[in-house]
Amino acid sequence: MRCSVSHITSFLLIILSGMLGSSCFSLKYDTKGGGQIPGKTFSVQFVENQARLVEPGLSQDVTNSLKDYLRNNTNLIMVNNTGDNDFEAVITGYEPSTPSTVVAGDQAAQNKFTITIKVRYTCNVNPDLDFEASFSRYKLYNVSGSGFESVKSELTKEIMDELLDDIYKRAFVNW
Repeated sequence: MRCSVSHITSFLLIILSGMLGSSCFSLKYDTKGGGQIPGKTFSVQFVENQARLVEPGLSQDVTNSLKDYLRNNTNLIMVNNTGDNDFEAVITGYEPSTPSTVVAGDQAAQNKFTITIKVRYTCNVNPDLDFEASFSRYKLYNVSGSGFESVKSELTKEIMDELLDDIYKRAFVNW
């Protein structure tokens, strides 16, 4: 089997064009789903707790968590006054023990722990993006065992992670 010069040249041209073509294009993956974030700054106002049952420290935790989430997931600069993207929030629900799964004798096997946050987002760059919405997430936990106090911290963190992601998507991904 003989390889002619024209075959070798054709083969090299195909390889070379493939290498050049792939170097001209790049793929960029965005784990948050894309969307252009307007403006350059953000602000988070102190989150008030107006839930029927008030958990001490939750207001400050939600405020700090929202600031940290936006700082870590955007290129926006946090400002103390009103930023290009301003977040105001109120904790409207904190329900640690709503029965979810009932077994024989009308006893709960699992309870549902729910946190609800009402958010007002103001985009001072593009007011068409403004919204006011409630976000609610829950986690189930077993009634038997050590009780709610032993799982409260872990469940609160899991719920907050989901709520923060929901708020981010609604504000910046038009979800």
